[in-house]
Order: sequence, then structure tokens, then C-alpha cells
Amino acid sequence: MSCRDSLPVSSADPLVPTLAVIEQVIAETDSGLIRTFVIGEESPFPYRPGQCAMLSAIGAGESMIAMASTPSRGGGLEFTVKAVGGNTHALHQLGPGDQVGLRGPYGNGFPLERLAGRDIAFVGGGIGMSGLRSLVNYCLDDRERYGRLTVYSGARSPGELCYRTELTEVWPAAPRTEVMVTVDQGQPGWSGNVGLLPDYVAANLEPSPDQVAVVCGPPVMIRYATEALLRLGLRPEDIILTLELKMQCGIGRCGRCNIGDKYVCRDGPVFTVAELGRLPEEL
Repeated sequence: MSCRDSLPVSSADPLVPTLAVIEQVIAETDSGLIRTFVIGEESPFPYRPGQCAMLSAIGAGESMIAMASTPSRGGGLEFTVKAVGGNTHALHQLGPGDQVGLRGPYGNGFPLERLAGRDIAFVGGGIGMSGLRSLVNYCLDDRERYGRLTVYSGARSPGELCYRTELTEVWPAAPRTEVMVTVDQGQPGWSGNVGLLPDYVAANLEPSPDQVAVVCGPPVMIRYATEALLRLGLRPEDIILTLELKMQCGIGRCGRCNIGDKYVCRDGPVFTVAELGRLPEEL
């Protein structure tokens, strides 16, 4: 299976950002380190779930971030940003009405046609859940096109879980949809599961003949989750990874995102395990 299905970038020069306005900022976690930014009233370009864009606080740098919004719903682009570096910390100082730089979309996106009719397990760890949120909502907006949906979401602690309303109220209420949440460490008042996400998936997922899994999160989580899915009997071509954390320039010029003979920005960030051949050492 090939996951390549790219859309063109929006600018004649793919390295030149356009200015966009922040419409809303949503605090996702108790710590405030993860926030969702709604950019513009409408998307300036067509995109598909799994694609990324470069978002910049003017003068502070750029960050490649997956769109957390879904094209089936219209409205502005949504980016969930964790403050971990210079540009992301600068973005966290901005609010509604402030301008940011935006360029994209980049990458191939998820293979929507191959997912049709399949049971899908979404495995999202930490901020990696943002890369899957677009696909989850896209599938829910065309619910009859897809099989059973199971969302596995993990975080270090309950206070670090993103999209809590969707995890606890919206997604579980959808037809043939189940949400399973775990945290590495519990807190007072937490009654959910405590344990690592790959172990939780291994203990609870019962693959069907039409099962496919989509995985996004920190590299170590991706590795262990993939190994668990393979042990459960999923075929390498039915395990889909999104590796946008390795993307740099977005167009294959800088050479910093290669995995073997593949460039994440040019050939990904969405790959099947079969396409990669083997898990790279950096995972």
C-alpha cells in the first residue's frame, strides 16, 4: 500500500509564509503547556487529515505541526502546540487578533480510500493525539463509510490529556465508536487506567480481519506500540505511522528528515510499516 497522495502547497514559493490571524486559543492541559490555536476563519488551502503546515511566531522561527482540524468541517485551521522550544514558547505568548506566519500544506496525509470499510484503531500518545484528531473527526463526519472505530489515548498524567471533552463525551457517543484512555501515572480523583499506552493496546485490542491501526506520538511510544500491534497479528501494511516530528523544511531540500532512502517530508509523514521496511533506529 502506498500512502502518497499529496496536495500542492498554497504558495508559488513553498518557503514563503503568508500572514494569518489567530481567532481563538484553547488551553488543552492543566499545565498550560499544550494549547490549540484556531487560525483564520477559513483554511487558506485545501488539505487532508494527516497533512502538516509550518506555523511561526513572527521573528521567532517556524515549527512543522499537523493540522488538528478536519477539512470536512470547514472553519479555521487548528494547531495543537506544546511549548517546547523558542518558536512554540513564542506562539504561547500570542492571543486572538495576533498574526502568525503560515505555509503549507505539506506531506501526503492518511490513505482515506484504503481506510474505507475498515475497522480502525487510533493509537495516540501525548501531543501525538493532535495528529489523529483530524482523522477521527473526519471518519465520524462520514460514519457509515468506516467500520468499528477505537481510540486509544495516553498521556503522562490525567492533567496532560488533550481533547478531554471529545475523549469523554463526544467520541464515545458516536455509533460503533469506543474510547479507551490510560495515563502513565495517576492522580487523586483519577479512576481510569494507569499504565503505558502500548501495554494498554496489547491487553485490550482484539483485531478483526479488517483491522488497521494508525499510530502517532513520541518516537519511543511509536516503536513499542508498533511492536505490540505486530505481535497481535496486524500486517505491516495495515499499521500506519505518522512521523511529522521529523519534518524540517517540508519540501525535501534540507535533508534532515531522511529515514533510510526516504524523506519524511517528501514521502511521508504518513507511512505504513511495510513501506518503511523496518522501524528506524531513531524510533
